[in-house]
Amino acid sequence: MKKLVVMSGKGGVGKSTVAVNLAFALKKKGYRVGLLDCDVHGPSVPKLLGLEEVRGLDAKEGKIKPIDVQGVKVFSMGFMLPSRDTPVVWRGPIKHKFIEEALNNVDWGEIDYLVIDLPPGTGDEVISMVQLAKPDGSVIVTTPQSVALEDVRKAINFSIHAGIPVIGLIENMSGMVCPHCGKPIEVFGAGGGKKLAAEMAVPFAGSIPLDTSIFKSGEDGKPFVDLDSPSAEIFEKIVDDLLENLEAVKEELKRLEEKAKKAKKEAEKKLEELRKKAEKSKQG
Repeated sequence: MKKLVVMSGKGGVGKSTVAVNLAFALKKKGYRVGLLDCDVHGPSVPKLLGLEEVRGLDAKEGKIKPIDVQGVKVFSMGFMLPSRDTPVVWRGPIKHKFIEEALNNVDWGEIDYLVIDLPPGTGDEVISMVQLAKPDGSVIVTTPQSVALEDVRKAINFSIHAGIPVIGLIENMSGMVCPHCGKPIEVFGAGGGKKLAAEMAVPFAGSIPLDTSIFKSGEDGKPFVDLDSPSAEIFEKIVDDLLENLEAVKEELKRLEEKAKKAKKEAEKKLEELRKKAEKSKQG
């Protein structure tokens, strides 16, 4: 099972929308997928999937049964609250325990990918997820304006320093086409994500336009990637790029491991030669 975390240094950039649609895009490609909502204080996944009325989950043989949505297994803090208005007032250790339970005591079964929606920033939940899950890659979400990009820099640096390969930076809400004149409108600007990716030497996965169909699908509790729309086609191409980058990371890690093994063998051989030489010197 490969674990992919969806991160952002700032809230309100559409991170949860990206996480949900990444999970369902992977499902469309034939993979077995789980979706874990780790935003303890503001879980958005239930709303985006029309599950906001779900209260409590079944358990079997000590394992919590996630909700099955079109074949995607979904678990969120939102399912465990008495009502949608109930706040979660937890300190770090309790959040760490919740994440540990979500990873180990939810019955994810045999899945190929676990997509993990993390809260904004680099706080307790993000640190715990890195320690407990050891993700295979991170997907960073931003919007074009500089106030978002400044915070996203921190998320990229966190991912790099934590040893999680960034497999793609996605620019969300990247311009729109005027429904009246057909001309592009840069509501929040455009191109900032691509420039930041180049500056920080991480792969740029693509741009998602500001599209009313994406907004409506979220309100209706349905993934927009299932729609027959230009935005869905754009996002599926983005997911293809993410998977290619993930595979490239895997191959690079394999190459580095082989190189390390070779260097270790050469060092051991050199050490043995020095030992034999020392033995001969003693005998002489």
